[in-house]
Amino acid sequence: MSALTLTLVILAAALHACWNLLSKQAASGGRHFVFAYRAASVVLYAPWVAYVLWRNEMHWSLTVVGFIALSSSIHLCYSLSLQRGYQVADLSVVYPVARGTGPLLASLAAILWLDEASSLYGLTGIACIVCGIFFLAMRGSFYRFSDPAARAGIGWGVLIGVFIACYSVSDAYSVQTLMVVPVILDWFSALGNVAIMAPGAWVQRRTMLDAMRGHWRSAWVVGLISPLAYILVLYALQHGALVSQVAPLREMSMMMATVAGFLWLGERASPVRLAGCGLIMVGTVLLATS
Repeated sequence: MSALTLTLVILAAALHACWNLLSKQAASGGRHFVFAYRAASVVLYAPWVAYVLWRNEMHWSLTVVGFIALSSSIHLCYSLSLQRGYQVADLSVVYPVARGTGPLLASLAAILWLDEASSLYGLTGIACIVCGIFFLAMRGSFYRFSDPAARAGIGWGVLIGVFIACYSVSDAYSVQTLMVVPVILDWFSALGNVAIMAPGAWVQRRTMLDAMRGHWRSAWVVGLISPLAYILVLYALQHGALVSQVAPLREMSMMMATVAGFLWLGERASPVRLAGCGLIMVGTVLLATS
């Protein structure tokens, strides 16, 4: 993996951790917050998209349009499933299970369907990162997932992980094979989400205004950095990075969020969670050298 690719993915992971922290703080906004930040993305990135379209930097075809529509559909299913999972189970279970399952499935799919080459270092790195994420999810207790509420979170986390794997492979094909410009793919995906959610938002506009009270600034910030985090990943893929490398590396955001909790929020640094951070670090080094 090149230094440029590694830098792009690490920066994307840092941005991902930031916008997820803001989203967690705005959890009471529910699906209305999702609609708000996706709409903000459409507005904020419209000038960049207009410039790309004006420069005519893309070759359009029915296949390209189909994969953009597929990306939009998968991302919407992912966002709504994530929100529903947070409603019925603890975020601290749903999120890490989803982020651990997603890269594992994406890596396997990329090896099987995109014919990506795998090495012992690469496979070991993937395993280390996935295990590290689940160690962080345990929060120091190996019995954390034994109660019924936690098992519900695991179910939703696995479903969300499936959607992560689907859009990872689909979007990689779009930018690597169809040569779709990353910002175009992400922007039209967001536009599709907004178009689908807009009628419901209009009908429930009073409820949305109440739910979003105090969260509008966060929606604009998330609308700015969330697409940027994913666009950086798509550019890394377009410049030759492998899905089986990038998908696990993106989950460094879990480690970054955990370390931030240790340093600034005073969270307990249990041996299991420290081991999880260590495994992610080892996995990152192995993938970077594979």
